[in-house]
Amino acid sequence: MTETPRHSVSVAAAIFDDSSQKVLLIKRRDNGKWEPPGGVLELDEAIEDGLRREVREETGAEIEVGPLTGVYKNMTLGIVALVFRCKATTHSVTHTVEAAEVAWFPLSELPLVMDEAYSVRVADAQSNEPAVRIHDGRWLLPR
Repeated sequence: MTETPRHSVSVAAAIFDDSSQKVLLIKRRDNGKWEPPGGVLELDEAIEDGLRREVREETGAEIEVGPLTGVYKNMTLGIVALVFRCKATTHSVTHTVEAAEVAWFPLSELPLVMDEAYSVRVADAQSNEPAVRIHDGRWLLPR
């Protein structure tokens, strides 16, 4: 009998400021890339709890989890990411062991600082319809 392939499941938060003109991003220590905060779910935690934990670990912020805004699969690594629109309930953010920098970015700057596979997640989080997309870790792939 063939073993079923395993996928990793991650969560990420599109956290907008009160004006919805800026989004909170982290600069990852492992690859130097700017992304929405998030990470891999642990086996024994609920999705929203894992999202709150990851945001807290990477930014120091507490969040209110909002609606699911997209599901994204990295076809190269087999990672499925769930992205949620969130609101910060604390506005004190700081770099952490996992994030070299934490900053609020104007939405207009996202294509300049983020790979397409991640900037689209923020754009999708502004929509009323959840997106389903595939990518190679950097670029969106056609379906």
